[in-house]
Amino acid sequence: MARLIHFAITSLDGYIADEDGAFDWSTPDEEVHAFINDLVRPFGTHLYGRRMYEVMAVWETWHTLPEQPAVMLDFARIWQAADKVVYSTTLEAVSTARTRLEQSFDPEAVRRMKAEAQQDLMVGGARLAAHMIKAGLVDEWRLILAPVIVGGGTHLLPGGVRVGLELQDECRFDNGMVYLRYRTKP
Repeated sequence: MARLIHFAITSLDGYIADEDGAFDWSTPDEEVHAFINDLVRPFGTHLYGRRMYEVMAVWETWHTLPEQPAVMLDFARIWQAADKVVYSTTLEAVSTARTRLEQSFDPEAVRRMKAEAQQDLMVGGARLAAHMIKAGLVDEWRLILAPVIVGGGTHLLPGGVRVGLELQDECRFDNGMVYLRYRTKP
């Protein structure tokens, strides 16, 4: 069975975007971006809410922009090669290849997807991840902590849940970011 992995870059105080919706403070440098590429490369399917999908869809045409760093072009290729499922009640269509739209979140459908997948799945986006977490679907957590406190905004994690975790891996980067990988305790 494939694992469902929650991956995000977060501020030290647990936000993925600040109160203005900005996340420029989370931009990885080349070292961290290469690390992220290697983390994301094995994922066969990316699961997104509408907002995260709209942010990520830029990678569909990133290779057409002039003079892009190799690490970013590599990420674009990785993103384009993955299947994507977008959960949205407001989006009428998707604009990227290898992407399907689901009008509602169904935990049982995600369980079936995990059981049938040949590669791990990744969930991105706070609202969709909150549904996955509350349904007990997240097997692993891969977080990159940015060395910043933003004081408010979009929370990485939902309230009202308790999940036991076991630290599996960690890595420190020269820019002050820290990678943490946890497994959900059975």
